[in-house]
Amino acid sequence: MAITQDKNVQIICGRCNLDLVKSKVKLTYLNMKFEEALYKCPKCNQIFVPEQLATGKILDVEMALEEK
Repeated sequence: MAITQDKNVQIICGRCNLDLVKSKVKLTYLNMKFEEALYKCPKCNQIFVPEQLATGKILDVEMALEEK
């Protein structure tokens, strides 16, 4: 997937070459489930996970599981 660096962020699916659309998606990570509004390909449903989510909420899930 590619991201252009202009004012209007456009994220394009690397498989389908279509603009991703923002929608609610259900995520499961290490048996923890949560919903997020993420960009997703309307054709193949591939999801773009931004760095902030990967290093933020998902890291929080990992740390919570390690504490158990």
